[in-house]
Amino acid sequence: MKKKAGPITSPPLSRLTQIAYALPALGLAVVGIPIYVFIPKFYTDTVGIGISAVGLLLLIVRLFDAVTDPVIGYLSDRTETVFGRRRPFIVIGSVGLGISILFLFIPSLSSGINLTLYFGFWLFVLFFFWTLTTIPYESLGPELTTDYHERTSLFGLRDGCLILGTLLAAASPALIDGVMEWTGRVPAEKDRFFFMAVLYAPLIILLSLICVRTVRERFRHPPVQQGTLLKNISSVFGNRPFVILLAAYTISAFGSNLPATLILYYVEYVLESANAEIFLLVYFLTGILFLPLWIVISGKTGKKNAWILSMIVNTGAFAGVFFLGPGDAAAYGILVFISGIGFGAGLALPSSIQADVIDYDEMKTGHRNEGKYIGLWSVAKKLSAALGVGIGLLLLGSAGYQPNITQGEETVRMLRVLYALVPCLCNAAAILIISFYPITETVHNRIRNEIEKKKDPNR
Repeated sequence: MKKKAGPITSPPLSRLTQIAYALPALGLAVVGIPIYVFIPKFYTDTVGIGISAVGLLLLIVRLFDAVTDPVIGYLSDRTETVFGRRRPFIVIGSVGLGISILFLFIPSLSSGINLTLYFGFWLFVLFFFWTLTTIPYESLGPELTTDYHERTSLFGLRDGCLILGTLLAAASPALIDGVMEWTGRVPAEKDRFFFMAVLYAPLIILLSLICVRTVRERFRHPPVQQGTLLKNISSVFGNRPFVILLAAYTISAFGSNLPATLILYYVEYVLESANAEIFLLVYFLTGILFLPLWIVISGKTGKKNAWILSMIVNTGAFAGVFFLGPGDAAAYGILVFISGIGFGAGLALPSSIQADVIDYDEMKTGHRNEGKYIGLWSVAKKLSAALGVGIGLLLLGSAGYQPNITQGEETVRMLRVLYALVPCLCNAAAILIISFYPITETVHNRIRNEIEKKKDPNR
């Protein structure tokens, strides 16, 4: 009987290395909720920019990302310095990101300017430096370990920090209001964003520097494949497992970004509640608490099956949100808790699966091209977010949305459809697509063995 191939993997990572790698995710996450949830409403309802203009700018900046993400990935694959391929990008990007947060969150830093142009300029600058930081940072992860299950633990820790950072960002307005009231000041929206900026900017830089100082790339890499940028990027579409994963993730991410964009509008105008921040806290805290359970489930059932199960849990609960209305805040809170159970798995498991498809590419090509794959992955992630923000706000505007007034029946109906129904349909499509994904733990072991045999034929 033919002996089953066992795994050939890298030495296990120390806990210090895992934590140091995960920490920047906490800082980078605090940008997400303000940009996708708080900033649109801040600039429409407080600064005074039209909702369609904000939605359009957020959509255009993601199209800009569709160019910069793969370019930065391409460059980071090819950058050889004494500090490694990824770390110089992380340092420069985090400093630029911190500066752009200050200007975007504090519009009063400049006066006498067109606010729409100001918002658009600093939005583009922020997203450029966000790309310059996140693409090399996320590309570093798959290089750190080749073990099938250790990857899930590593990305679980990283995405646990991501959720924790998101939780802190979601809680920031309430925490800042509490401190201001304690000091005798009346909370104001501009003050909230000022304090978020002066806290977030240095935090991102500090945590990125800790990672760069502690984490090293573990392996020497053969020269990357030559060829034009377009040729190298297009080559990934010959990687069938990656195409399946990318399609499922993009559709699911688009669905999940609609509620992220519209929760403040849904809670205020459909439920007629003022507790949106509390519901966000419940969702993210639930995601953190149940993430270790999904890592265990993944170890028992495999990454694909665990991810499918998490989407079923999330979708099954969220479907009920479509039928809620004024006075249903308690029922909404219960459904938010149940749907949050699957939230963490939707972050960590696709990232771990992605590292495996990069190994598949290495088996076929003999090269490590994390930046190329992470760049395209980031395009999908950001475009899905952009479409969620842009399409959501544009459709809301076309349905007659007007800030700070009771909304009409058509607007409320549009909110229900975009916030609850469309995400459920997206998850159903993602489940169908990912069911065709072929790389199990056994298959991944064969891939790693083949890679190591090519490096050392005497194995």
